Amino acid sequence: MLKTSAFVMLSLSAVVLSGAPAAAYAQAPAATAAATSCPAILKQTFNRLQDEAPQDLCQYAGKVVLVVNTASFCGFTSQYEGLEKLYAKYSKQGLVVLGFPSNDFGKQEPGSSKDIADFCYNTYGVKFPMFAKSTVTGAGANPLHANLIKLTGKEPKWNFTKYLIDRHGKVLEYFPSKVTPEDKQMVTRIEQALAS
Repeated sequence: MLKTSAFVMLSLSAVVLSGAPAAAYAQAPAATAAATSCPAILKQTFNRLQDEAPQDLCQYAGKVVLVVNTASFCGFTSQYEGLEKLYAKYSKQGLVVLGFPSNDFGKQEPGSSKDIADFCYNTYGVKFPMFAKSTVTGAGANPLHANLIKLTGKEPKWNFTKYLIDRHGKVLEYFPSKVTPEDKQMVTRIEQALAS
């Protein structure tokens, strides 16, 4: 205990001497604890769609996560509206929807990050987290989708494929594109995951 206290005092002194606020030190143990409890599947960093700022997916540890590969010019694009409604309805209970634009299917996401971000917000009012365009299939799949494919044995066959991950990082379900965000089966599964 004495050694630990001495270490804390030395560390705090180093923070103060370096000019960093003491509050920065106070937050360090919490950040370390969050990183420790982050499920393996979320130990990834992706650039945010709007500004390319790196985002650690561990910030969603402890939440129910719905991962969706999206596209702006697809027959399923209107699902953005339902996904945003799901996010708005259940986010306070711990649901987060993560959107991953992809041009893998029929070249239906040709635009730049700014084009995609503007389209999502201006057309569907999307506020759930969106990430920079990436590949979601095959050998070039982004690390999150590569893990999802490995764990489920199911690769996205088209835009708006969905994977549901529980609060502990276990992949619960794979929903093909035709399963809409309003689908009773999907909503029930999300509600069950939020309740557990």
